[in-house]
Amino acid sequence: MSDATTREERFEHGMDVLKRVDGEVGQRVVDSLSDISPELGHQIVAWAFGDIYDRPGLVARDRQLVTLGMLTALGGCEPQLEVHVNAALNVGLSPEQIVEAMLHSVVYCGIPKAMNATLVAKKVFAERGLLPDGRQPTPAAAASA
Repeated sequence: MSDATTREERFEHGMDVLKRVDGEVGQRVVDSLSDISPELGHQIVAWAFGDIYDRPGLVARDRQLVTLGMLTALGGCEPQLEVHVNAALNVGLSPEQIVEAMLHSVVYCGIPKAMNATLVAKKVFAERGLLPDGRQPTPAAAASA
């Protein structure tokens, strides 16, 4: 956890954490808010990543498992889920572990939410070349996912 105290220090620390976890995808999220709500982008970076995400109680891998579960349970968060599936891969979760977490969520969230989350993961895996051989989606299947 950071001892950053000024607004600028908190943002800089949060950007370091965001880059470690989300890479360029996280930066694109912040950039996408710059013309409509730069303050929201600032809070995501400074507070969510700098203050909360970097706390010492959980490692990044475990935080991503929690995040995947929460976004799956909420539903309707597919763009954010896509960012966090990428982040989960970045911090060491395997595609198989991500799929297993989403399968596990079916018990608590229901089939539609678990299925939507799994299809987001499939899209990310396909983009990163992580689907098993012979399982790359056809263009029609990818478009409908």
